[in-house]
Amino acid sequence: MSHFEYRGDSLYAENVPLAAIAAAHGTPVYVYSRASLTENFLAYANACRAHGRADGRGALVCYSVKSNSNLAVLSLLGRLGSGFDIVSGGELLRVIAAGGDPRKVIFSGVGKSREEMRLALSHDILCFNVESIPELHRLNDVAGGMGKRARVSLRVNPDVDPKTHPYISTGLKENKFGIAFEDALDTYRVAAGLPHLEVTGIDCHIGSQLLDDAPLLEALDKVIELADRLHELGIMLHHLDIGGGIGITYDDERPVAVADYLSRLFTRIDGWRREQHGGKPIDILFEPGRSIVGNAGVLLTEVQYLKHGATKNFAVVDAAMNDLMRPAMYEAWHGVQPLQRRDDAGKLYDVVGPVCESGDWLARERRLALAPGDLLALMSAGAYGMTMASNYNTRGRAAEVLVDGDRFMLIRQRENPADLFALESIPE
Repeated sequence: MSHFEYRGDSLYAENVPLAAIAAAHGTPVYVYSRASLTENFLAYANACRAHGRADGRGALVCYSVKSNSNLAVLSLLGRLGSGFDIVSGGELLRVIAAGGDPRKVIFSGVGKSREEMRLALSHDILCFNVESIPELHRLNDVAGGMGKRARVSLRVNPDVDPKTHPYISTGLKENKFGIAFEDALDTYRVAAGLPHLEVTGIDCHIGSQLLDDAPLLEALDKVIELADRLHELGIMLHHLDIGGGIGITYDDERPVAVADYLSRLFTRIDGWRREQHGGKPIDILFEPGRSIVGNAGVLLTEVQYLKHGATKNFAVVDAAMNDLMRPAMYEAWHGVQPLQRRDDAGKLYDVVGPVCESGDWLARERRLALAPGDLLALMSAGAYGMTMASNYNTRGRAAEVLVDGDRFMLIRQRENPADLFALESIPE
């Protein structure tokens, strides 16, 4: 269910009117619902439990930190039992600062540095998802220098079309991610022969904002095929990491239900293990991000000016592309809701920000009844909102607030200009 809804003509987050948050902390401000975060995570955890995999036994949900990395969000999910999927050393330090267990962390990404590898090994993370043979050799060298063995899985590119935006497609031959399916066996042989690596699994992630699970299940079939061929070579896998990618509703999309997708996935995996491996279980890892946090957050903004032209009407607001990059980057659609509804048909507006770029828009051709000073909510902004924010035009990043029932708490202060140039210096 949505925890952002109108009561009368006022838009609420759980039991808090969003206008009260804007009054207390100003705009732009990101607002997250604790109830939504909890429900969305438990959709995965409960589906695992329904198939006999609970409390970290047989399945681990590793939240994708890049989608929203606020410490309060990470702390909440960690206390619910989440593991974490990271793509940088900085994200690992965030997980640790939030109280997360590094032994439930998987490290993805194509460009891990030696320093990041050392950091991850020093905290005994669960697994590295390796994406190239040069990375295998670097990790083996780093682990050997530390007197350790690094647990690895290989991210295999199955060349499956996820039918999503090309910028968030990651499983095709032309994408930079992963190891080509036809090269996977030889790469596993290399990994198995390196003395400071321990091959533990296989990883596959084909893209984001998937509305249908058919591509995910097609990719799973290719992963299963590869796992059987590895078994024949004497390379035994302890886990399958089937990635994330389930989409959310931004407009009128109808994404597959998490429970339905996981039911079909576990049915296939359990049937495979019975037929090919005598029922021997294998652990399953997930990497969801957007489907946990996307619809759990909104971005509040205030209308500064209304510009009425011959062909376009513009609502100039105080949020901008530096606060929410997705529309400028992907032409992404976010719903726009007034915090206080009017009984007025309104006009068509493009909602734009103050940044000095023609690409600085947040929504196009939305029918809204507006006046300067009105407050708006950009909906479904919990994922890839704050984590992609920048300081372009020397704009401080927004504040962040967490709502819990009838309470709300500031979980990140707004940046001011002095914060932005505090690390700079003028040479003599």
